[in-house]
Formats: sequence, C-alpha cells, structure tokens
Amino acid sequence: FFFLQESMHAYAANVYTTVVEELMKGKQRKFIAVEQEFFRLWWDGVATDTHKQQVHQLLQEGRLEFVIGGQVMHDEAVTLIDDQILQLTEGHGFLYETFGFRPQFSWHVDPFGASATTPTLFALSGFNAHLISRIDYDLKADMQKNKKLQFVWQGSPSLSEREEIFTHVMDQYSYCTPSQLPFSNRSGFYWNGLATFPDPPKDGVYPNMSLPVTDSNLHQYAQAMVANIKERAAWFRTSDVLWPWGCDKQFFNASVQYSNMDLLLDYINKHSGEFGVTVQYATVGDYFQAIYNRNLTWEIRNSQDFFPYSSEPFQAWTGFYTSRSTLKGIARRASSLLYAGESFFTQYVQTHPEGSICKCKALKQLQSLRWAVSEVQHHDGITGTESPKVKDMYMNNLMYGIVNVKKLMASIIFDMNNAKKNGEVYSSVYPKDSGISDVDQYIVVYNPLAWNITTFVTVSVSNSAMSVYDELGQPVPAQVQGSAESPSTYDLYILVTISGLSYRKYSVKPLDGKQSAFIGRSIKYKRRDITRAGQQGRQLFPVVNSCYRVLFDQNTNLMHSIIERETNQTVELTQEFLEYHVNEDMMKGPISDNYLFGPNASAVPVSKAVELEVVSGNLMTEIRQYFYSNITSQDYIYAVYTRIYTVPEGYDGKLLCHRIEQEYSVGPLELNREAVLRTSTNLNTKQLLYTDNNGYQMQKRPFKAYVNNTVARNYYPMVQAAFIEDDTTRLMLLAERAHGVSSQGNGQVEVMLHRRLWNNVEWNLNNNLTLNDSSVVRPVIWLILGTKADTNTLYRSSGLALEHRPVVMFGALSADKPKLPGQLQQNSVPSSSVTVPPNLHLQTLSIPGWRYSSDHAEQVRNIHMGKQKPGDADFSRVLLRIRHLYEVGEDPVLSQPVIVDLKSLLKGLGSVTVVEERSLTGTWDVNTLKRWKWKTAQYPSKGFFNSTKTSEDFIVTVQPKEIRTFFVYFQ
Repeated sequence: FFFLQESMHAYAANVYTTVVEELMKGKQRKFIAVEQEFFRLWWDGVATDTHKQQVHQLLQEGRLEFVIGGQVMHDEAVTLIDDQILQLTEGHGFLYETFGFRPQFSWHVDPFGASATTPTLFALSGFNAHLISRIDYDLKADMQKNKKLQFVWQGSPSLSEREEIFTHVMDQYSYCTPSQLPFSNRSGFYWNGLATFPDPPKDGVYPNMSLPVTDSNLHQYAQAMVANIKERAAWFRTSDVLWPWGCDKQFFNASVQYSNMDLLLDYINKHSGEFGVTVQYATVGDYFQAIYNRNLTWEIRNSQDFFPYSSEPFQAWTGFYTSRSTLKGIARRASSLLYAGESFFTQYVQTHPEGSICKCKALKQLQSLRWAVSEVQHHDGITGTESPKVKDMYMNNLMYGIVNVKKLMASIIFDMNNAKKNGEVYSSVYPKDSGISDVDQYIVVYNPLAWNITTFVTVSVSNSAMSVYDELGQPVPAQVQGSAESPSTYDLYILVTISGLSYRKYSVKPLDGKQSAFIGRSIKYKRRDITRAGQQGRQLFPVVNSCYRVLFDQNTNLMHSIIERETNQTVELTQEFLEYHVNEDMMKGPISDNYLFGPNASAVPVSKAVELEVVSGNLMTEIRQYFYSNITSQDYIYAVYTRIYTVPEGYDGKLLCHRIEQEYSVGPLELNREAVLRTSTNLNTKQLLYTDNNGYQMQKRPFKAYVNNTVARNYYPMVQAAFIEDDTTRLMLLAERAHGVSSQGNGQVEVMLHRRLWNNVEWNLNNNLTLNDSSVVRPVIWLILGTKADTNTLYRSSGLALEHRPVVMFGALSADKPKLPGQLQQNSVPSSSVTVPPNLHLQTLSIPGWRYSSDHAEQVRNIHMGKQKPGDADFSRVLLRIRHLYEVGEDPVLSQPVIVDLKSLLKGLGSVTVVEERSLTGTWDVNTLKRWKWKTAQYPSKGFFNSTKTSEDFIVTVQPKEIRTFFVYFQ
C-alpha cells in the first residue's frame, strides 16, 4: 500500500538480490517483477556484475518475467492518460535498452478500481492479456459465482475489437496467499515473515514467520493448499488456477521462501493422484499462455469501467479521488511543464544544431522531471494514500524536476536570442515564478499546444500604471487590478495570441504616457445574511460578455442564473459550499481516511453570510465571493473568484468567451470535514452524471441507490472533465487536478475540493494515514454552459487549454541600450510553428534519448554481444504521438478521420527523412507486433492481431480515438 524511500531501498535491494540468487539454485523456480523504479535503483546501485549476468540469463530462460514494466503500478482513477503513457514508456525504454525485453502482460492488482482506459493502453503497448483485482465486493462475488471473472474487454467504444484485450479479474483472495492454516494457529505460506526495515532483526527472526514445512506437517500443509486451489478452481472456466504466492513486501528473504515452497510443490506433485492436482512455478505469461491454449470462446465486456470500488458495505474507496489535493495539483502542473519542456527542447535541438547548450545536461534535466512525474503516478502517490513523509518525498522530487526544466527553458531562450547577434543582450532570464518589479522587463510566453491559442496570462506587478508591447513595439491589450491575495500587489492580465509550439516576447513597462493597460475598478458589496434573504424584491445585477449574462442576487451575493446569449437560454444556477461531517471513532461507525469516504449524514451548508467584491474592466470582470460562517465572523475558510473575459475585436475569442473560470480558496478545514462545492441548476438531469476516464473518454454515471453508503458509492473520479445535461443544455466542468464528483440530486453536480481527517483505526495510526491536512487548496475549474453540440466542439480543446496553459518566463532588459519598444525585434520569434486540426492533439514531441536499435534483431544481437554499454544518448530520434480527441459519431465534423502529412506538419523543425510507426511505448515496430486474438462469439477465430497500419509517403490517417506513435528522423 505505501512505501518509504529509504526502507524500500533496503527492502527492494534484498528482494532482488535474494530472488536472483535463489532462482539460480533451482531450474524450476520462477518470479515476476513489476515496478521498474525499484528494479532500476537495485540494478544501478546494488547489483553486482554476477547478478546482472544472472538476470540476463533468467530472462532468456523465461524464469524471471517483467510484467507491466512501467516505472510504477500506476493508479487508474486520478491519473491522466498522458502521464500513464509517460511512466510506461520510461520503464519500457529501460527494459528494452538493457535487456531487449518487452512486457506483454499486466498485473494491475492493487489500484483501487479499474478504468476502461487501461485495457486500451495495454493493448496499444502490445500486451496479450490484462489482470486486475480490486473491483466492487458484491460485483466480484457475483462474477465469481457465475464464472465470469474472465472476459475480452473492449475498453474503447471507438477502437472496440481492434484494441480489445483478454482480462482476468482475481478472485476474492486477491493477490495475496491465504495465510490461515487449519492445523495451526500460526500463519502459513509466509516463511520470511513481515518486513522490518530499515533495521532488520540481528538474529534473522522476523515477526509473523510462518510455521516451517517439516516431515510432520508436510501432508497437512499440502492438504490446506490443495483445498484452497480446488475452492478457486470452481470459480473459473478452465482447470488452470492462478495461485499468487506472496503479498506486499514479501520475498525479502527469498531463500527461506523458496526452500519451503519447493518441499510443498514436490510433495503435492508426488501425490497428484491422491490430491487430483498438479502444481508448478509459473509466471503470469505462463498462466495466460495456458488459458489461451484452451481455445475457449469468451464473453465481451464493453467500455464500462469498474469505478467506484467498495471492499465492504461501508468501505467505499472514493475519498482518495480528492485526498492531498495540493499534491494532485503539483503533479499535474509538473506534467504540464514537462510536456512544454519536451517540445521546446526538441525544437531547439532540431533548429539550432550549433546551439551552445550541452544536450546531455539538458536531457538529464528533462529526465529528472520525467522520473518524478512517472513516480508520482503510483497507486499510493497521486492518490494521496501515503504518509506525510512519503508525500514530502514526491513533492521534493517534483519541485526539483520543475526547477530543472524551468532552468532549461530559460537557457534555451537565452541561447536562441543571443544567437541572433542583433545587438540585444539580456541580463538574465529568470527561471523563477517571480513577478515584475519596476524595471523594464520582458516576459516570454510559450504555447505548448499544437494549436493557435488566444488567452490571458497573469503576471504579478508592483504598480498599476503599466504598458505592454509586443516584439514590434505595438501595444497589447492588458488589464491591471488589485490582487485578491495581497493588497500591495497587482495582477496584470495580458491578452496573448500565439501559434502552435511557439513563443512570443512582450515587454512590460511603467507607464510612458502613451498606451496603458485598462484598470480594473473594484466595487465592494456589504455582507449579506443568506438565511434571511427571502424572495421579496429580488435585485439581480448582470456580469456580461459576448457569450453569457451571469446574474447575481444582491440580497444574497450569490450567483442566481446564467443566460447563454446565442440561444437566449436561461439556466438557474446557484453554488454553495457544504461539508460532510465524518466520524473519528471506529467503534461508533464507519470512518473516512486517505482511501475511504464514509460520511455520517448528508452534507451541511457551511456559511450563513457572503461578502462580494466585483472588479470590472474592459477585458475581464472578476467576481470575488467570501463565505463566512455567520454575519459577524472575522475570517473566511471559503472563497470563489469567478472570471469572465471580454475579447476585443480582431481576436479569436471563441474559447475564452465561453469559459467561466472559477478559482476556489478552501481551508484550513476543521478536523473530520470533507468540503464540497455544490452547483444546483434547474436542468432536468434525472441525476445522471458523466465523468471522464483519465482525460481520454467519458463514462455515464447513473445514480444508484444502495442499502448502505449510497452517498459515498455515487462518487466518481473527475480527472479532467464532468458534465450534467438535460435534453437541450449541458453544463460542463473542466479541472486542472483530480477531484471526487457526484450528483446527489436532480440538476446538481458537486465537487469534493478538500478533506481533513483523523481516526483511531490502528493501521491508519501506525502508518500515519489519517490525513490531518491543514493546508489551504486553490483548485481551478472552468465552467462551460451551452447546447450539447456547442459544448462538444468546445470542451476537448478547452480541457487541453486548461491542462497546458502557456509557460511564462521573465527577463530584464539590459540597461545599456535605448528603451525603445521597437528594439525587441520580430526576428527573435521562431518562424516555425506546428499546428494540427482541432480534433487532433499533438500528445508527445520529445527526444527520449534511448540508445536502443529500432531493429529488434539488431537490438537483441547488440545486447547478446555486450555492445549495450552506456554510450551517449541518441538525439537524432524524435518521439511523436498524435491522438484523435473524438469518439466515432460524437460530432458530425470532428469525429471524422484526419489525414496528416507528417513531413509537412514538422517542416518547421527540419526535413523529415524517415518515419517508423511504433507501439504506444515505442518498443515494437507495429508491422511486426502480433498480439493474441482471443476467440469471442462475435469473432470466432483465434489467432493474432495483425497491424494494418502503413504510412506511405509520410501520410497518416488518424481514426477516432486512435493514439499513433512514431519515431521521426530528420535530415
């Protein structure tokens, strides 16, 4: 469930050292290894040359098998598909470079619920079968009874059978060996006991070591094992039983484990006639091969996922959708910065071959953030289900990587602009998120999306008299206003228009009498008692842009309704903060913790009084609402800042205009409170909610009534998007970090923003997993209201625009030259831009640096000959991924296949000479990848999937929902 870096170093090192040594002692012994982060720490820092040679041999003999092969076993609920792909690619690249090995089976035994994105991801990575375990207890019992734990899963409705995968759900015993012995009160089958690190016992006696196998108990041990095997055999269609041996933190002393296992397996096989069972050591691949060879016809499961997950009637694992919101936010910011840094560096390497930046150092800077973003995708990372100490480790690694990539981007800008030799010199490009002081400064704004964007960037400034100019010295629309955060600073909003994967420079100057930024004027409304505000004489005041009229009620200072101006449709819409109170004493009922959400009643409104400030200017209006527990309270715990933008003539303001941006400030909470923002509308939604799987596809979430725990079991993860709708109108929510979301009433959607908990469950206390989080969180959500057709065209590009907001860097103009706005030359802007149509997303443009050969035979030969010595990274190979954003039939125009000319798309980077299409993580040539085709009633023939993808003359047709991966080489 959780780990500490230092104890895992000791623990993981012991596992790999002792397992490799033990495997060498018995030809029949096997082992599977999953997370590459730990394996790589061992391989790079602990393994001897002998160990390394043995690992190569064991892999060739099929006795050691890497399954999944990502850096970690990633969470499936709150992670973004881009980050799942990143961490898989990181691990797979290492395995292929080091061993020529490509994992083909999954082992997703521990994530809390299963997403329908995962089967698609693993199919695209070349896997033959997928394995999961944690699904609803009542659903699992039903599937088990009816022998339906195995099926062919078509996770994507658009890709359907092309990317389907055989899926095995573990039975009720899950991934741990059952430890009860009928003949002893000591546990069985765990002979190395419980891990105690970093201080292992001197005498080698660990707590809870199982009863050793001896002549006197061998028969009883065998009977216990066979009885369990037979119990499980009744739940599956074939007579092959997967019997996992081990559990969390096992095999740290593999010799005692294997010696006892050997005795037991030999005995059962010698008496197989009597027991009716034969047993053998196996890998996951061996098990799936046996099932595949049975040649049965399997049922198809559609794209429905397995969320939420309850392990018992009062244990709904829906709290972790929101736990440690700050970590969730930083992880996404880091992912977004990495995305920008990768494409920025790739363009620099291609277009500035003579550049002064050391490429190897730059790659190390990128790798530090790749590693940190990969690591936090762990199912006890971004989930918030780790102890504070481990959370700090994740945070430190992310912050270290963020600083590295900011430094790299700043040094690239410095180098590209100095290279121009046109007389402009910068004293520095600050990598800090600093604001702008009184000296003349410039800001550099990079758009990491492959679309032209028009949006606002915000810069903190020290005074309100400011002017902003572009590279040609033309004034740029901007608005400045007092900051809600601190009275002494100002927020400067600058309207930027930037083409795909390009940057622009803007100079920010103190007022020089000519053009100045618009000033946002503030009006404060007095605090209103919302409990007293009756219907009498309702006074509404409007906040308007060209898409919406948002009406506020002056009696309550709350939002009242929104009019969508194109259709003149009015939707009543109010928002309030509520708290679920939870119990802290396990003796008194269900509890909440990092994992679980167990409210003891309906949510309670938190405030009786609201204060309002409206800051309005020509480009933007910001409505600041402060929620107080009563009319006389001094401090507020909750605030909302709502921003509505007005785009001047001549700018493409479609996305900006339709976005109602809300930023929340929540905390510090009282103990055992879970904070939600509930948005109530008069839409007749029949309590149907839609939420996304990992920012990849949407899932339908009808409200379900249960005997117990109905509130918590109707919570779902929102990674990037959620919406409610009636027959005509849709209200869309877009998020920049994961949240739990639910519809607890008709026309309602509520988002859990923050949690602060404590309970007395011993396991939680021992592992510091009670979530006493006293922080203030500042999440952002964009609301889009409109017809279904309109929101369909807007929400995918808007969701990505929120995810990948422009990167802003600061620099000072040197003092020794005349400060004429015209001095920032236009030619300092890269001429190249990379642009794809609005239904495609350039998902990856990076230089991975792998040294492996993309010719498999050659790669295997090189490893065999020992040629894979650490050499220089390969900077000539560019990794490109393109994703189609729409489902089949979702939109009449945007759901069409798209033809892309890769040579023309990338012409700004140079002349493309070779394109190789690869599997998702890059390790297979798609033309040689043959995945197992499992028989189903629809497709009765068994065999292999042959890839039919070919790209003639660099032309590629991208079908709905496809993610296509290429290696691209330039002249």
